[in-house]
Amino acid sequence: MAPDPRPPLLTMSGITKSFPGVRALDGVDLEVAPGEVHCLLGQNGAGKSTLIKVLAGAHQPDGGSITWNGEPVRLRSPSAAVRLGIATLHQELDLVEGLSVAENTHLGHEPATAGFVRAKTARAATAALLKRLGHPEIDPARRVGGLSAAQRQIVSMARALSHDVRLIVMDEPSAALDPDEVDNLFRIVADLTADGVAVLHISHRLEEIRRIGDRVTVLKDGRAVARGLPAATTPTREVVSLMTGRDVPYAFPDRPGRRAHAPGAEPVLTVQGLARKGEFEALDLELRPGEIVGLAGLVGSGRSEILETVYGARRPTAGRVLVDGRPLRPGSVPAAVRAGLGLAPEERKAQGLLLLESVTRNVSVSSLGRFSRAGWIDRAAERAAARTATRELSLRPDHPEAPVRTLSGGNQQKAVLARWLLRGCRVLLLDEPTRGVDVGARAELYALVRRLADEGLAVLLVSSEVPEVLGLADRVLVLREGRVVHEAPARDLDEHRVLDLVMEGSPVA
Repeated sequence: MAPDPRPPLLTMSGITKSFPGVRALDGVDLEVAPGEVHCLLGQNGAGKSTLIKVLAGAHQPDGGSITWNGEPVRLRSPSAAVRLGIATLHQELDLVEGLSVAENTHLGHEPATAGFVRAKTARAATAALLKRLGHPEIDPARRVGGLSAAQRQIVSMARALSHDVRLIVMDEPSAALDPDEVDNLFRIVADLTADGVAVLHISHRLEEIRRIGDRVTVLKDGRAVARGLPAATTPTREVVSLMTGRDVPYAFPDRPGRRAHAPGAEPVLTVQGLARKGEFEALDLELRPGEIVGLAGLVGSGRSEILETVYGARRPTAGRVLVDGRPLRPGSVPAAVRAGLGLAPEERKAQGLLLLESVTRNVSVSSLGRFSRAGWIDRAAERAAARTATRELSLRPDHPEAPVRTLSGGNQQKAVLARWLLRGCRVLLLDEPTRGVDVGARAELYALVRRLADEGLAVLLVSSEVPEVLGLADRVLVLREGRVVHEAPARDLDEHRVLDLVMEGSPVA
């Protein structure tokens, strides 16, 4: 363990936590110093979420001890953690969509006089926090439900900073942010640590760890397999090996190994002059069987809006979408699904899954008609078909009746993909397919998407990670402010070129 000259702010020693049939934490030690960015790494299921819930007071440990600023403490509730100065930004943001930005920021500790909330004071304090976070344009009076994913992340950070915080836990804070937003996030972190605030940073993006982290602790199967590694100098291969227990290359399947789509093949998907006012301009696109086309651009460039409009979840203001040369009814998801389109959405848990339902029902939900007999669902046929689809994608664990919420991020994504394979989807729309997915599961998903394309599936891919777009796609369309500024084979582009294009936005000559 690399020594830190500063006395620890937080020490967690021998933390254990079990759930029925699962030992989530098995004697974990963690030490965080004031002003340090300590990175917590591990695959989905390694125990990271359980550990931070213990730290946040949401779970009570079965064993072990916690010391705060040299004094033993018991974090009996989230409010007890907040009172100590521990704030947690969860990956699934816990904001109330029906309340305003200011109301969310001060929820539970509203400024009040004689029992009356001082709304004007709350709005002014929120505006000051948003300015500190580099986002003065967010209106404190605006309803949170109308904000973008990136803006919601900023509101969640403002809420954390509205307390007298000494340690901020950030769980995948950059997942919904574009490169400029990530730069702003890291500026904020640097300001906080300069003031002595500690940050416990959780991310699957290893390049972020090198850029922002001081030390690294790695969890695997509920144990800390490495503590206090220097973030800047520990080799990536060593970190990946510690996380997975095996040597997993963080790479994409080789393109030469896949069957290229026939150049003369008729397009399965054609987009002609598709546009939505205020979101993206006229887009023309052809996608052939076996081809992967990537859309690269910053958050707000229109990437996700294009996918949702093609899928019928948004109604275009101009243009049309054709499948096999036949136009789809605009703004109709059922028409798109009947034509063979499937969408794996950006917000997997909120938009793509029925979290309380079983894996089987999540996989079969778009194909229930084929299992219906005189108005009744043939459960045995439904289960058999769903199990075939999940086994084809190596979904783990192989428990079809388990609630889908109990799966890791990578396996939840496989459940969404299995749904569309069962449906007989011909065009797969992938929006941020590896968000919240660990490095080992990413490699599996990359290989899976490439195999599906080899078998003739057409894929339209959106990702905020430029290397992911370049590594998976055959052809890339670069977007800026809702318009295509460049189109080229992926092999002719690199990350620097794409970032130059999205920042400068020079249109295609």
